[in-house]
Amino acid sequence: MVNEDSHLYRAHPDWVLHVPGRAPSRGRGQLVLDFSRRDVRDYIYEQMKAVLSSADISYLKWDMNRSLTDVWSAGLPARRQGEVFHRYVLGVYDLLERLHQDYPHILIEGCCGGGGRFDGGMLYYTPQIWCSDDTDAVDGLRIQYGTSFCYPVCTVGAHVSAVPNEQNGRITPLKTRGITAMSGAFGYEMDLGRCTTEEKNEIHQQVKNYKAHYDLLHYGDYYRLSSPYQDSAYTAWEQVSPDRREALVSVVFGCAGTLPLFRTLRLKGLNPALQYQADGTGSLYSGKALMNSGYPLPQVQGDYPALQIYLRAAE
Repeated sequence: MVNEDSHLYRAHPDWVLHVPGRAPSRGRGQLVLDFSRRDVRDYIYEQMKAVLSSADISYLKWDMNRSLTDVWSAGLPARRQGEVFHRYVLGVYDLLERLHQDYPHILIEGCCGGGGRFDGGMLYYTPQIWCSDDTDAVDGLRIQYGTSFCYPVCTVGAHVSAVPNEQNGRITPLKTRGITAMSGAFGYEMDLGRCTTEEKNEIHQQVKNYKAHYDLLHYGDYYRLSSPYQDSAYTAWEQVSPDRREALVSVVFGCAGTLPLFRTLRLKGLNPALQYQADGTGSLYSGKALMNSGYPLPQVQGDYPALQIYLRAAE
């Protein structure tokens, strides 16, 4: 993007996507740089190179937070304007390819907002993506549920943020925020200096739990056990190890109600012939029973509580 009140725009007003004779469509007060043009990409790359070479930088956030509008390039004749969308995307890939060639150690996190640059091609260059600035845990259930149909858990940036949530003011338990964020590239974006001792201890335990189940979370088979769009009682998902001997089940409940129903959660992907121990207790369940009759969910109180169930095949 580029601001009109900038040296770049004043020197090169033809470097933006803009339909001749029409007032431009601005997003966040900005216009879109024409990445279908080699001269634009070369200039931007040199500016980025100066920054990336100035310090020991290992992480880069690639944010494309507005849609492409006024898709007309001054670099092509009128009869070839239909190529601009495609050439723009190829131009983005070209710039990212150069960054990877010169700075292979830098992790680039993409952002799907606005520009829609969240696709298989972008994942080649930005193996981690930021789904949304909405970090509310309940909204995150819907965001991550939809994303899971196309993209693996390890690519999805998901963070624990402070409450009340800055986007919608919702208050959710820290445990719920942690479990929801574990359904992605787990992290925190909050001021730990404002956390109580109890919260810091819980965060420490969340990180420990995430590391303990890292392989299962990121390399296990992912199963959607319920839809946050269809069942207001709870949202549940499951990760199962490739050998089907381990599983981690995550459940986030909805708003509290009086006289809650007894529910069982039917699991998926287990070995029906094996016996599974739940959370290191003495309780054993057969894989067949867990997938057909289900795991008995406990009665909970309060709004948006959550739990995780770790299952391991008995020896």
